[in-house]
Amino acid sequence: MDTLKQNIILFDLDGTLTDSMEGVIRSVQYMQEKMGMRVWEFDELRFIVGPPLIESFTKELAMELPKAEKAVEVFRERYTTVGLFENKVFPGIMEMLEELKKKGKRMAVATSKKEDQAVRILEHFGIAPYLEVIGGDAREIGRDTKAKVIEYVLETMGAAKDDVIMVGDRKFDIIGAHALGLPCIAVEWGYGDREEFEAHDADIIAATTEDVANLF
Repeated sequence: MDTLKQNIILFDLDGTLTDSMEGVIRSVQYMQEKMGMRVWEFDELRFIVGPPLIESFTKELAMELPKAEKAVEVFRERYTTVGLFENKVFPGIMEMLEELKKKGKRMAVATSKKEDQAVRILEHFGIAPYLEVIGGDAREIGRDTKAKVIEYVLETMGAAKDDVIMVGDRKFDIIGAHALGLPCIAVEWGYGDREEFEAHDADIIAATTEDVANLF
């Protein structure tokens, strides 16, 4: 394969840079217990990591919007104090970022996680210095979809779309990137799988962090 020419690389956070599954799921279980719901088993809740919580609560847990909004508040009681750091950087991520930096790439994060939480995580794990922009969910100002987050990051960076590529681990990353006419590299070390990536027309599927670095 020819070397990719894009100079700007946008990364998803959960499932792409860090493995946040434990903190997210335990905080959802906390919410279920506090709200008098059946507490689902850990493995039953794996789907919850990645998409916007409000979407998962309304669609997958069949909550009416007011209840889903309350559920997000209860989730955050635990997540912002404990769950945020029940998290770890995937093996090879720091080496990948260092290699891409050496190649002169400009890097940023575009995540459906609340932006302030994303900043705290990326600073905590020492990833933030590699990133020009950290963009996340800010639904209070209407930035409430993956595509809107990506668009915000592009605007902040002054980026031309033909110079940008997205890297993520779920269909939401592919859909958000494609909505703006951007290609997307889907990575297999996160929470998605090849079947999901192929169903949503991922432009490239990468198995390892070394594979991603070697694409450029």
